[in-house]
Amino acid sequence: MTTEANLHGAMPPSESLPDVATDSWQVGTEETFQWTKQWYPIAVIEFLDPSRPQALQLLGKDLVIWRDSAKQWHCFADACPHRLAPLSEGRVEPDGTLLCAYHAWRFDAQGRCVRIPQSKDAQTEASHCANPKSCAQVYPTQERQGLLWVWAESGDAAQLESQTRSPRLIPELEVESDHIVKLFWNIRDLPYGWDFFMENVADPAHVPVSHHGMMGSRYQDAQYYDMIRMGEMSTQDGVVYATTPTPPAIAAAIREFRPPCLMKIISTFTDGGQLILVLYATPTRPGWCRHIGCQILVKNQAGKTPKGLAFFALPMPAWLGHVLASLFLHQDLVFLHYQEKTLAKRNPDHWLSAVFTPNPQDKMVIALRQWLKNRAGGGIPWDTACHPELPPAEMDKQRLFDVWTTHTKHCHACQNALTTINRWQVIAYGAAIVCLILALMLDARAIALQSQVNSSPLTMTPPTGFWWAMVSGILFVIIGYLLKKLSRLFYLYEFEHAQND
Repeated sequence: MTTEANLHGAMPPSESLPDVATDSWQVGTEETFQWTKQWYPIAVIEFLDPSRPQALQLLGKDLVIWRDSAKQWHCFADACPHRLAPLSEGRVEPDGTLLCAYHAWRFDAQGRCVRIPQSKDAQTEASHCANPKSCAQVYPTQERQGLLWVWAESGDAAQLESQTRSPRLIPELEVESDHIVKLFWNIRDLPYGWDFFMENVADPAHVPVSHHGMMGSRYQDAQYYDMIRMGEMSTQDGVVYATTPTPPAIAAAIREFRPPCLMKIISTFTDGGQLILVLYATPTRPGWCRHIGCQILVKNQAGKTPKGLAFFALPMPAWLGHVLASLFLHQDLVFLHYQEKTLAKRNPDHWLSAVFTPNPQDKMVIALRQWLKNRAGGGIPWDTACHPELPPAEMDKQRLFDVWTTHTKHCHACQNALTTINRWQVIAYGAAIVCLILALMLDARAIALQSQVNSSPLTMTPPTGFWWAMVSGILFVIIGYLLKKLSRLFYLYEFEHAQND
């Protein structure tokens, strides 16, 4: 069977040449997509701890971000030019410089070395600092729409080139209007690759199945529909697909893939309102990506706010949304982590020959794979210093569903919330102990009073205060237990589809 036949699978004759095919096989019509000459979102600014440098990765490069005294974030290679110690293990000093904690070399916002304390004298120090070899390797950054963006190349030429290109911003967030409601940003490092993230969010067919009970029913809502390509595939601007038919309350459902990092899902309701899912994915290292996303609710002309994504559209603090996100993200994670490893064992360079895609619901996934193969060099160009091998499948589910390492330890908001929850947990258990002691004291006092009037302790009824204290103690124990369960979600959330009835 030919490759194109595999592409169409067992579709009926009327669909034997789906719209994705003619575009997918147009090779060489545009220049190859340049992965390193792009802006990538790498952090949500409000969740960063400005008091310390923080390590991260981008395209396999080890980087460090930090904030200076002017409250501007910067990105350097995570290696001191002196002896290549990680700058992420250093300190942000009160004067706004980044200090390498190995030998106390200091760097300003432009990456210039401003202190080498081991120098013989001030003149020698100035000479050493003036040497270009003393400078940190600087990556361009900018702060837009609440996100910190990093250009994937460093140096003076990269600084100039980065100014000629805009990040993949969301136009709706550039408009100040009371008709646009932006919900909290979420961020998470996910143990599967960029391509599998994009493949997953390009596939609406999985939603009621994978997210059974939250986004529909695997038994009633896994139905036939088609995906219609909207325009031609573009090397620089990706692909756009519409789903048809749509549910009764939705007039149009559009998915826009905008390389290198954005999938924008727009659901327009029949009353004119819109739900926009902003889903960024930044390739960090082989087998991993960093997801940053949010919901945008666009009110209709009557000012009615549309329904959001499940319960995540309800009013809640960002930290609670982050904790609850595991309920959603881990339902896909358990598939995508192992799916990526399975493909790597089979035929990773020929995706179509490794899978069977007979239905039109997979058109956009196929288009994404063909864009990656024919327009973007076949995959992520990992940094040469990075080991490009895909890590093995993680068989320990507790490590696979680790929330602390992939989110909480990097999120200042969640760390503060966790500290508060733990404090209240101690208070709740302490209050329970006090209440129980008080109940015993009240009961003992009642027994003593009854003994004075020659009444038998076995026939007496405990006083009302005893019962109030006992009930209060039990309630505080329950509150402490629930707070403990909540705090656990900052560390780990395990999920099994077999138990999701």
